[in-house]
Amino acid sequence: MSRGIHITENKLILKSALLCVFMIIPVALNAQADKKYIRKGNREYEKQKFSESEISYKKAIDKNHQSPDAVFNDGDALYKQKKFEEAGKQFTESANEYDNRKKKSAGLYNLGNSMFNANKLEESIDAYKNSLKLYPNNPEAKYNLAYAMDMLKKQQEQQKKQQQDKNKQDQNKDKDKDKQNQKNDQNNKNDKNKDQQKDQNNNQDQKQKQQPQKQQISREDAQRLLNSLANDEKNVQEKVNLEKAAKAKVKSRINW
Repeated sequence: MSRGIHITENKLILKSALLCVFMIIPVALNAQADKKYIRKGNREYEKQKFSESEISYKKAIDKNHQSPDAVFNDGDALYKQKKFEEAGKQFTESANEYDNRKKKSAGLYNLGNSMFNANKLEESIDAYKNSLKLYPNNPEAKYNLAYAMDMLKKQQEQQKKQQQDKNKQDQNKDKDKDKQNQKNDQNNKNDKNKDQQKDQNNNQDQKQKQQPQKQQISREDAQRLLNSLANDEKNVQEKVNLEKAAKAKVKSRINW
């Protein structure tokens, strides 16, 4: 018996037919205890009690670690609870354990659905391809493979555009940074010139302060100084005249 779900993405339908294996085996021995829990889990799954069915499947796994049916159905229950990465691990394990090519293909197909919903497109594409290698006649696997590849292409184009936009923004930032550096350099140069001019002005002011100041005298003091000089000159002249007169007297004295 198979289980089918549909996931709507961007107005397209991702088809996810999840296979659940129902085992009808009498429960008589302890070795068959895992089958009891598988059937219990199946009943809970059909009632959409997915968390309860997960517990039952895990109990079946505890009873028989090599039960690919229990592992597979546990993946189904996890998938229904949107635990996509956990479900993917279970589908991978069941695919590795199954000998039946169709069941192995179903596990890989469900793995592809899980990885797609976990936004791991490259892993989902690989899973769909591997599923189709084992069972090429699965139209849903073909559809989902094409859809996942288209989504990956769009995602890569979007990432490329975002990177180009980021590079352009970084280039503009670098240009703005260069302009700002040039402006800062010019401002530093202007500040340096201002400092040099200020130093020159300070040095000039200092030299002027160090030069002796001309003594300023009042008008009265200047007049007194002139009068003093005039008196000194008069005194000198009188001395000169006296000396001349003395010499003249000496020359007029003759011994007879």
